[in-house]
Parts: sequence; C-alpha cells; structure tokens
Amino acid sequence: MQKQTLNLILACPRGFCAGVQRAVQIVEKSIEKYGAPVYVRHEIVHNRFVVESLEKKGAVFVDELDEAPDERPVIFSAHGVPKSVFAEAESRRLLYLDATCPLVGKVHKETERHYAANRKTILIGHSHHPEVIGTMGQVPEGSIVLVENAEQAKTIDFKKKDELAYVTQTTLSIDETAEIISILKERFPKITGPAKNDVCYATTNRQAAVKDIASRCDALMVLGAPNSSNSKRLVEVAKYAGCKKSFLVQRAKEIDWSRLEGIKTLGITAGASAPEILVKEVVESAGNVFDVTLEEYGKSEESIVFKLPAELMK
Repeated sequence: MQKQTLNLILACPRGFCAGVQRAVQIVEKSIEKYGAPVYVRHEIVHNRFVVESLEKKGAVFVDELDEAPDERPVIFSAHGVPKSVFAEAESRRLLYLDATCPLVGKVHKETERHYAANRKTILIGHSHHPEVIGTMGQVPEGSIVLVENAEQAKTIDFKKKDELAYVTQTTLSIDETAEIISILKERFPKITGPAKNDVCYATTNRQAAVKDIASRCDALMVLGAPNSSNSKRLVEVAKYAGCKKSFLVQRAKEIDWSRLEGIKTLGITAGASAPEILVKEVVESAGNVFDVTLEEYGKSEESIVFKLPAELMK
C-alpha cells in the first residue's frame, strides 16, 4: 500500500536556548565535580525528557530545600527563585549553585531597582509560574502587582502619588505582551519600563519562526511540556497566525498519526526547553507512516552563550 505524502517543515530556530543549555550543563558538571547525587530544587527546566535524563545521571529533583540533605550540593532551577530560598540555603550553609537564566536574572535586577526607587512595579506574567514566583520574591510582599491579561491592565488602579514601573515574564506571547504594555502606557503615561524588552531573545525568535511557517502548514506540532510557558505560547502563536490545527506533544510515542490523515504539510517546532533529539524522534516516526519530504525554514543559528558559574569552571 502506497504511503501518503507528508511535507514536514521544521521551524528554525527551535529547541534549546542558551539559558536552558546552561542550566542543564550546570547539573551535569556538578555531578561530574561533586559526584552523585546532586539535588535540584524544582524541575531544572520544564521538560520531562530532560529531567529523566538527568535523574539517570545522578540528579535528584525535590520540591523544596528541606527535602535536600545538608551534605550534598543543591541547584536552583533556570526559572529563578525568591530571595528567601537563597536565605534558607545560606542559613543551612548548603553548597548551592544558581542555574537561573541570566535573562531572568536581568528582570530580577530591574525589579530590585524599581523597589529601591520607591516605584510600584507591575509584573506582566502568569500566576503560579515558577519564574513569576521567583521575580515577585525579589522584593517585599506587596511591592509587585501581577497583571496577567489586557482586561486586568484596563482595570488595575493605583494612587495618584504612586510612581509606576513594569517588568515581564521572559516567556510570554510577544503580541499579547505588547498589547498589555500599550494599555498600561496609555493609562499611566509616566510608567517606567525596561530599556529593552524583557521577553527573551529565544522566545521572540521561536515565535517569529512559527509565524513564518504557519500560513504554509495544514497542521503544526509543538514539542514541549504542558507546564512549559514558552511551548504553550508557540501553540497560541501558530493558531493566531492562521494554522488552527496546532497542538502540543511531549514525545513522538504520544502522536496518533491517524489524526493527520489528509494533512499535506505539517510544521514542527520545539519549545526552548525541548532538546533536538525529540524533533528527530518525530521525524523518524513520521517516516514510518508517511512518505516524508523534509524542509528546514528560517535562520537556524543563535550565537548567544551564557557562562557557567565560576565554581564549575575551575
């Protein structure tokens, strides 16, 4: 029986960003230097494949520091942590390494500067996301107000005397964030914002790549975890850009290829915490079912590299 032809368009760039690459390397090199086990507070990045791969090498993932023993190294995830976590680690004299993405760290510093300048800060982001919890935890409670959408931006209120500033989560939808910022600037013309957009380069590039291919695709698949903010935003961006049949999957083994019967062109991308091996799995799996043609579209190279902590470079 002749196979159905399926054209695969791989969006470029896709997959691991510099912050995720750095975080994973911090765990791997800590295991090399200190031996197993090393403890990691929360998932180092939001991807089960990555987490399970590191567990096999000797990483132990815990929800809170009190689950980690005093005598073993502990690593803080790429999403960043509140200052209270550092304080707890210091009080216990733990050997700890901070894998916070430097671009998240930039937002932390901005938040601290606004607090020092007596500004009320608006954080544009999603509640309960670890990055948002970490950012809000950089300053005393009540110093930051969370805004999740345009409707909240239209109704949030402050005293006339309040000086205002805003920062954002790094993994948001570019378009949605721009809309929220526009509303805030219209309502509060003197509000202070970052000199450069807080939404990170990797999020921006991956969303742009999806926009570039969405109109050419009958369906679009995003490889990523259901708790990955940047991966979920890619699905939303693809739908908004015209590919209504866009969806999120974690692994090739989850895919019901019969759902794609009649699809001629399938776009594929991966969130910033999803490794390229997962894309290769999907391409191979598709080849078992369809007569596949493969095309990569977009700029594939990103030159940004973040240094590892000094203690791992010795």
